[in-house]
Amino acid sequence: MGKVGIIGVGQSKFTRAFNGSIRELAFEAFREAMLDARLGTKDIDASIICSAPEYDKQRSPSGIIAEYFGLNPQPTCYVETLCSSSTSGIRLAYSLVKSGLHDVVLVAGFQKMSEITSAESQERMGRGADIQWESPFGTMMPSYYALHAQAHMAKYGTTLEDLARIRIKSAHYGVLNEKAVLRQPLALEAFTDPESRLANPISSPLRTGDCCANADGSSCVIVASEKKARALSPKPVWILGLGSATASVNMTGRDAFSGLAAAREAGRQAYKMARIKPKDVHVAEVHDCFTIAELMAYENLGFAKPGEGVELIRNKETYAEGSIPVNIDGGLLSKGHPIGATGGSQVRTIVLQLRGEAGNIQVKNATVGLVHNIGGVGIYANVMILGRE
Repeated sequence: MGKVGIIGVGQSKFTRAFNGSIRELAFEAFREAMLDARLGTKDIDASIICSAPEYDKQRSPSGIIAEYFGLNPQPTCYVETLCSSSTSGIRLAYSLVKSGLHDVVLVAGFQKMSEITSAESQERMGRGADIQWESPFGTMMPSYYALHAQAHMAKYGTTLEDLARIRIKSAHYGVLNEKAVLRQPLALEAFTDPESRLANPISSPLRTGDCCANADGSSCVIVASEKKARALSPKPVWILGLGSATASVNMTGRDAFSGLAAAREAGRQAYKMARIKPKDVHVAEVHDCFTIAELMAYENLGFAKPGEGVELIRNKETYAEGSIPVNIDGGLLSKGHPIGATGGSQVRTIVLQLRGEAGNIQVKNATVGLVHNIGGVGIYANVMILGRE
C-alpha cells in the first residue's frame, strides 16, 4: 500500500493551569498542525482522540472534540493506554491509512490535569495499576519508579549524581523550549543543597528533582498515505518502524526491575520493521517521567549496554552535540507531562528535527529519529522510528 507519512504536527504550550475547556485546549495543537499541513477540515478523513480518563469530567471526549474541530460527519474514536495514549493513536492511524481505509487521519492528544488537585492526580495515576491487588496499598508512580531506581543502583552502582545529571540536561534544554512548563537552568548543587526544594525526598531514592511535573497540554499529528503525503507536503516524514508491547500490570509478575521489558520488546520490533540498528538513530525522544526512566531507556533501546547508560550522561553523549542526542526539547522532566498529549509532543519534536526546523536545538544531519513512549510503569510501550528521504 506504499509508505505512511506525517504531514502536520502541532502542540499547545504546556502549562500548569490552562484557562479554558478541554476542547479549547485540544484546539490549540489542532490549529497548529492544520496550518503546518496546510489542510482544511474537509481534507481529514477520520480523527482519533487520545487521553487518560478521569482527569476531567467529560466522558467520551472524542465526540466533543471532533465536533469542535469541525470534523463532522467524519468518523472519530477514543484511544487510551495511559501515558502512551497518543502514540497508540498514531499506531492506529498508521493502520487505517496502511490498510487503505482512509488517506488522511488526524490524531489529537490532550490532558487537562489542573481540574483536580495534585493528590487526586496521584491517586488516579495509582489506579492505572491493579485496583484489586496493588493500588489499594498506596503504590503510586514515584514509588514504582523508585523500585526500579533502587534495583538499577544495586545491580550496576548507579548514583544519585547520575540521576541528577539527567535532570540538569533536561533543564538545559527546557530553557530553550518556549512551550515547556519549567524553563530554569539547574546545577548539580541544587541536588546536594539540603535547603533546595529539588533535593526533597519523594520516594527513596527519587527526589523532587527526579520527577516530571503534571501539566495541561495538547498535541496533534496528521498522518497520510504516501500519495497524499507527497502531494500535500514538501517535507513528509515517513513512519519507518513501529513496535508495541505490554508487561504484567502487577509488579509481582515482573522478573527484573532494572529495566522495562515491554520497552525492550517494542524497540526490537521497531528496529526490525525499520531495518535499522540503534547506532543508526540520530536523535531520540524517550519517556523520562522520572530521571531513572530516561536512564533505563538508554539501555532498553540499545544506545548502551545494561549498566552502561550512565556513561552516556556522564560524558554528555545525550546532549545535542553528542553521539545520541536524547530529549533535547527538555523531555517530560522540563516540558511537563500532560498524559494524553505527551507522545504526540515527542513525535512533533522528532518531525521538526528531521525536517531541519528545530531551531536552536537542531541536530546536524538528522535523518532518522526515534520516539519511545511508555504507559504506566512499563505496562504499555510504544516505539516509533521516523525518517526522511
